[in-house]
Amino acid sequence: MEYSPPPLFKQGASARVKMTVFACISIALLLVDSHMRTLTTVRQVAGTVLYPLQMAALLPRDAIYGVGNYFSTLSSMEKQVRELRRQQILSSQALQQAQLQAAENAQLRRLLEARQHLPVKSMLADVLYDARDVNSRKIILDRGTRHDVALGLPVIDNQGVVGQVTRVFPFTSEVTLLSDKEQAIPVQLLRNGLRSVAYGRGKAGNLELRFTAPNADIQVGDIVVTSGLDGVYPAGLAVARVSQVENSAGGSFGGVICQPLAGIMNNTQLLILMSTPDMPPRPADEEPRAVRKHNNKMAPIKDVPKEGTEAQPAAAGATPAAAATATNGAPGLMPVMPSPAPKPAATDAAGAKSATPAAAGQATAGAKPAATPANQSKEPAR
Repeated sequence: MEYSPPPLFKQGASARVKMTVFACISIALLLVDSHMRTLTTVRQVAGTVLYPLQMAALLPRDAIYGVGNYFSTLSSMEKQVRELRRQQILSSQALQQAQLQAAENAQLRRLLEARQHLPVKSMLADVLYDARDVNSRKIILDRGTRHDVALGLPVIDNQGVVGQVTRVFPFTSEVTLLSDKEQAIPVQLLRNGLRSVAYGRGKAGNLELRFTAPNADIQVGDIVVTSGLDGVYPAGLAVARVSQVENSAGGSFGGVICQPLAGIMNNTQLLILMSTPDMPPRPADEEPRAVRKHNNKMAPIKDVPKEGTEAQPAAAGATPAAAATATNGAPGLMPVMPSPAPKPAATDAAGAKSATPAAAGQATAGAKPAATPANQSKEPAR
């Protein structure tokens, strides 16, 4: 029997032959293309024809890659958004701090400029907080007795007067603002020098010039400054601006409302004037007078005789009232000379007192005329 190879062996041998043939053809084409450049057009045509098939074959892979990239990109974007929001919050806080510091620096610069023009020594203080009493207008500063702060020292800012130190502690001090109801400050108008006293109006936050005449020369917009008469505030410090003038024709006084110029509730730094103006000593108080009983009754006022003249004695037989009238004279601007004393009337046998001038006049008017020599000569003729 003859040996015959299996079919698989025959197929394998034919496949190897084909591969060898294709390899030779490929090598030949590579050599021709590298030397003659004849297959470039063929390659371009083949690539153009096969490109749609290539893209269609790559679609599943690209879809899988696209879904993965989408979810990964979404998570990364969420992280970036959270980080950007956090940075935005930090940047806004830093911006607010920068704006606050810029405002404080500007206020400090204005306070330093105002400090250079003050005639007295001053000290910078920070506002800690408001007082506990909501009905009062007070603030607390971070300066006290350890910093030589005393009662009554004025407190100002770069625009005007803020208030006065009313209580002092070792490390802090309490300042009563001008708008407090218990605060009053002597002022004058810068335009005409009219003096008055400004009183606080509490929660309204403004001032009032009380007891001003209805016809006083006060106009809206006038600047009110300190007069310096109290010996606490230096003269010439700005206090307020007149915002409203109420002239009541039927009332005795007019109402004047003023708006403070200083930033009473806006500042965080203030200036404390460490000394008050030098004022001459006040005169001594008068001695207290003794309290008299029945002081509500008016005592009669006696006229004092002028120098070089003596009180004329009362006329004989005149009453005490007539004698007083003759001595003091009638009331008025010019003195009245006393009337001549009347003749004394005849006394009775019992030694009674002489009649008054009025009674003597009545007796004279009622008595018959005495007989004259002419009448006596006419009697016999009848």
